[in-house]
Amino acid sequence: TSIISAKIQVNGVHLHYQQTGEGNHAVLLLPGMLGSGQTDFGPQLKSMNKQLFTVVAWDPRGYGKSIPPSRDFPPDFFERDAKDAVDLMQALKFKKFSLLGWSDGGITALIAAAKYPNLIHKLVVWGANASVTQEDVRIYNGIRDVSKWSEKVKKPLEEMYGHKYFAATCEAWVDGISRFAENSDGNICQQLLPDIKCPTFIIHGEKDPLVPQAHAEYIHKHIKGSRLLLMPEGKHNLHLRFAEDFNREVENFL
Repeated sequence: TSIISAKIQVNGVHLHYQQTGEGNHAVLLLPGMLGSGQTDFGPQLKSMNKQLFTVVAWDPRGYGKSIPPSRDFPPDFFERDAKDAVDLMQALKFKKFSLLGWSDGGITALIAAAKYPNLIHKLVVWGANASVTQEDVRIYNGIRDVSKWSEKVKKPLEEMYGHKYFAATCEAWVDGISRFAENSDGNICQQLLPDIKCPTFIIHGEKDPLVPQAHAEYIHKHIKGSRLLLMPEGKHNLHLRFAEDFNREVENFL
């Protein structure tokens, strides 16, 4: 089946999404920092089982094709994204759905699953964290300057945004997420984890240079009955690099 691409008004902004498949089980893909359905989830939109699943990938406000508005990072930007994501799926008439969240999208998915338990069927997160440590801040500052990124990672984002918006938004993101380190325990959403009641699958790449493994272990420990899978060769983008294994594991879980 083809992939449709459209916009819908949600919470005062026009959110862009892609949708494919005709299965009964609706699944929302939540991208990472600066991400969009197009840049972050090609192998999932293409290869997830279209008979079992209806797959939706969204561009959070200020990212991808959900511009305007420009992206900003107020203290509650993860909560705002969580509300936008859930309201988008309801606007598309999905009564209940599962969440697959990568990186920042994983944090958004954790918050959404905790705050809207009656809407979320199952939850998969990878490359996510529920707090920000001083070590994390050091790592984030290491990616602040986009001119130092590898060509492969940089190119699709420069094509999507143009250099200026891409560079400025990355800097704003580093500042925005680093602010959580000032909270007690660097808290983003630690207190919400025990509220997550849906079946939860946490995947982590053991070679992830951006998110230390302790974050995945913390999330696993604080979500009752959750499952943790470590991928020895996985890095931050394990769902792209090992798309076949990832898709199979996730489909089996869903």
